[in-house]
Amino acid sequence: MVKDSIITFLWSISPLGEAKVGIPYGLAHDLNKYYVFVLCFIANILVFPLMMFFLEKVNVYLMRWKFYKKIAIKLALRAKYGSKEKIKKYGYFGLIFFVGLPFPGTGVYVGTMATYILGLDRQKAFWANAVGIFFSCVFMWVGTLLGKDLINLILS
Repeated sequence: MVKDSIITFLWSISPLGEAKVGIPYGLAHDLNKYYVFVLCFIANILVFPLMMFFLEKVNVYLMRWKFYKKIAIKLALRAKYGSKEKIKKYGYFGLIFFVGLPFPGTGVYVGTMATYILGLDRQKAFWANAVGIFFSCVFMWVGTLLGKDLINLILS
């Protein structure tokens, strides 16, 4: 259980999966369904302050290297153009929507980069990201539970 909890947490805090992968992983490994939701939600929430620290402190230092700078600019442009219109049109509700979509290329990492790049109010952006994360976690949690029940029904 401890090993699966750690892996679930790491998937949920990872830019490769976020809770979109952490929740199905945790539920597939028979962790308590409520525990999985809370664990993945908390892990995903932690991304915002960690990413803001990275962008403000570490990113500035790493921008000196051409290899890193090229990748960082590409990701920044993707975050800016992927979310700018939604945020411009709908404000922080656009950020909630963008982060809450449980699709690849959306989520708290891109939402945090958009916050940084667009110079949004940090506290409001944190809460918008948190609400978006909550909705994303709910979608993934319910979808995974329904899918798991459907598979069990078919196999029995």
